Amino acid sequence: MMEQINQELKVYIETNILPLYQGFDAAHGPAHVRQVLENSLSLIPAARELFGEVDAGMVYTIAAYHDTGLQFGRENHEKTSGAYLLADKNLSQWFSPGQIRTMGEAVEDHRASSGKEPRSVYGRIVSEADRDIDPQRIVRRVMEYGLATKPELSAEAQVRRAVEHIREKYGEGGYMRRYLPCPQNEQGLATLRKWLCTGEIYELCRKHLKI
Repeated sequence: MMEQINQELKVYIETNILPLYQGFDAAHGPAHVRQVLENSLSLIPAARELFGEVDAGMVYTIAAYHDTGLQFGRENHEKTSGAYLLADKNLSQWFSPGQIRTMGEAVEDHRASSGKEPRSVYGRIVSEADRDIDPQRIVRRVMEYGLATKPELSAEAQVRRAVEHIREKYGEGGYMRRYLPCPQNEQGLATLRKWLCTGEIYELCRKHLKI
């Protein structure tokens, strides 16, 4: 899919947008955005099968901007990320006003806790890509986020916070919704729910404590 993306656009994003993630917490840093980029592009075939034509350049751009609003704070970061994309006049070199509007909406729609169904196939792609239900990676990222943002918590409190978050988001009846078929995410979700059921999740979280 990468060959379908304008090389000048890629250079612009690699040079001006992706470096922003170096200033975010470990759970939302460069490794995360790279993973969402990879996941997004891998979902294009499934999205095309269900919804028809999908522009790979738009998919790539949406993934790159999806968390840029974190530079202004975590609260409502999906909205500030969308606004940041819309305000970037350089994107008009590669996209029409309508495409830019759609990309801004997709970025706004990506957050799992929003509870709203994405407005376009592009929102579905970045939402599913951002889910990235790799069980070990999710445990690590949830622990990293807690350790970075709530350093005052004791070790066991960090573990309890992480498990509660994982349960609320990924457990049976959790708030996380999925919008495209993705075998990797389906398998990962089943594994997380098994760990929650058996209690194994607690020991897995403890492995990420910095002692």
